[in-house]
Amino acid sequence: MQGHSTMRLLITPIALLALVGCSADDPAGQSFFREAGSDIDGGHFGNATMNNTQIMSGEKDFVVSLAKRFSKEVPSTINFAFDSAELDAGARDTLRQQAQWIRQFPEVRFRVYGHADKPGSNAYNKQLGMRRAQAVVAFLSSQGVSRSRLEAVASFGETRPVIATEGRDRRNRRAVTEVTGFLRNHPNVMDGKYAQVVYREYVESATSPTGLSGISGSDFQASE
Repeated sequence: MQGHSTMRLLITPIALLALVGCSADDPAGQSFFREAGSDIDGGHFGNATMNNTQIMSGEKDFVVSLAKRFSKEVPSTINFAFDSAELDAGARDTLRQQAQWIRQFPEVRFRVYGHADKPGSNAYNKQLGMRRAQAVVAFLSSQGVSRSRLEAVASFGETRPVIATEGRDRRNRRAVTEVTGFLRNHPNVMDGKYAQVVYREYVESATSPTGLSGISGSDFQASE
């Protein structure tokens, strides 16, 4: 019996050392530490503790539900002319709809993903995708949405086409706005009132809570 106890005491620290040895840079470590749903969070990329907490609280289910509502109730995608990050009239109309929806859900964070079609180098198209995402964020900010709630954090360039083609295609030249989480310091979030947020009625004819438009998002950050 004493031999078995000694063996268990030796195995435990060895196992711990093996786990510590699996760093985030090591493939085995990445597989061990990767969390489900790590693409949706409260603005903390790759935060495993945050993800575990969100899963246990059911927050991730609410985020997914709200993301589905957003894409159903307003257009989530805009398109661009070839080799351009300029917003045309149709894109601006779509983004006004997005801004109106976002203003009615002040507890929620969003990200904008930029894309490009195939012509041109991958490096150039990745930069172009980012410019497109940044153009969307800037416009939403001008419509009274705080920049603290918007992230132009990703450009997939030409790597995720809607239509598989080597040529020009407007459908691939796009920016997509998505719900990605909740603001951690909002009272409703701190109190765990996720259901109140998810099932809140969206009023299509509503105006900005401030009654203002065309103002820089920085003017609204203090109230968020």
